[in-house]
Amino acid sequence: MDFKNANELLTLCEEKNLPISEIMRLREIELGETTAETVKERMSRVLEIMKDAARSPIEKPVKSMGGLIGGEARKLSIHAQNSQGLCGDLLQRAITYAMATLETNASMGLIVASPTAGSAGIVPGLMLAMQEHYHFSDDQIIQALFNASAIGYLAMRNATVAGAVGGCQAEVGVASAMAASAAVELMGGTPKECTYAASTVLMNMLGLVCDPVGGLVEYPCQNRNAAGVANAIIAAEMALAGIPQLIPLDEMIQTMFTVGKKLPAELRETAMVDALLRHRLVRRVICVVNSETNDFFICKAEEWGVAVATAIDDNAADEKSDKSI
Repeated sequence: MDFKNANELLTLCEEKNLPISEIMRLREIELGETTAETVKERMSRVLEIMKDAARSPIEKPVKSMGGLIGGEARKLSIHAQNSQGLCGDLLQRAITYAMATLETNASMGLIVASPTAGSAGIVPGLMLAMQEHYHFSDDQIIQALFNASAIGYLAMRNATVAGAVGGCQAEVGVASAMAASAAVELMGGTPKECTYAASTVLMNMLGLVCDPVGGLVEYPCQNRNAAGVANAIIAAEMALAGIPQLIPLDEMIQTMFTVGKKLPAELRETAMVDALLRHRLVRRVICVVNSETNDFFICKAEEWGVAVATAIDDNAADEKSDKSI
């Protein structure tokens, strides 16, 4: 029951006449050499954690460890209760739960990395919003989570979900693709339509960089989770409307991976641009090594055609001691 790519997954769905979620569930049982009951118990626990992580910050906001976020989800909830929201009920709930989950994450609370901690709000945000809006049962949401897991597995196997490797498109992009696919199946869409939605999400987020603020990802991640869950809803709606995606999911995953590897290291979760070079794109960093102590210093940074000021004197490097990297 294993599959290595989306094409093989769709073939299995067609041959077995089963949805993506069921193929993934059976794969877990077979490859994990376990029982259906054990697999369901584990996913039930996943849903339980997701619910707590998404709802507790709305009731009791907590400041993040970095101090940059905390209380945003509660503000969104109050805004909606006052009938002042621009979004419809589904999107309003989804972005609220997505941002709340990131507050839990940034305050050292328990979350489900889906697929990463920095993108952990998107899948639960949309799943819990759909459960409340459309009155889905826990069992239906659990089954949808297997669908989301299949998309995440494909991205991890064939590309990456790490911001440090592929930028934010790999984290929030893949999480949004997982949520979009699961939403399509929940609403009665076909396996192919699920892959359409996932591919559309990745296409819409190609090139999205990971740009820490103050050396921390908590602030941009929280905002990106809200944007990601909205993107997932849009892609799911398009797929359910019968709009085909011209780029197959396998090709889109590879494209995302290729784009991610081409991003400068400074734009892949390193915070180098923010902390060292004042948000400027860097071409070269010149460093010096003290031959007596082996201390390593950054003495000069160069933007494209412009020398960028740093805390260390540009004249610190000399012909005897400097080493360029």
